Formats: sequence, structure tokens, C-alpha cells
Amino acid sequence: MADTESSTTGGSETGAAQGRTADEVALELMKFIAVTTGYGKASQASTGFSGKPQARSAEEHAEALLELFERCRKVVKKDG
Repeated sequence: MADTESSTTGGSETGAAQGRTADEVALELMKFIAVTTGYGKASQASTGFSGKPQARSAEEHAEALLELFERCRKVVKKDG
């Protein structure tokens, strides 16, 4: 119900996006992409794919996520 109340306050921003910075929106976008796609994780063989899994180090995983965050920031700032 908080979302409904905040969307009726007026202004150009409404709902959950009201009062959020571009970096916060980019972070939420990055989390969504990373969780739903497994972005940055070691590839694992699945049905229909016989590729060799490549283990990634923690540093490589972190670097992949940081790169994804930067891409999300560019997209959010382009739209805003």
C-alpha cells in the first residue's frame, strides 16, 4: 500500500522509483539481470549443451558484475 500512496503524491516520478538515484536503479537492474541469467557465474553444462565448464575465480566474478553494473548505469542515465 505504500507504493499506492507514494504514487499519488504527484511530481514526475511515481511509485517505487520516486526518490531513487540513477545508481540505485542501475543496481536493481544489475541484480535482476545477474539473478535471472546467472551472469558472471561459471558456466555449467545443461541439457543440450556439452561445453566444458570454466571455473571463474572470485575476482573474475566480481569483475563481471562490476562491468554489468557500469553497463546498467549507462542505460539508466541514457533514459533519464
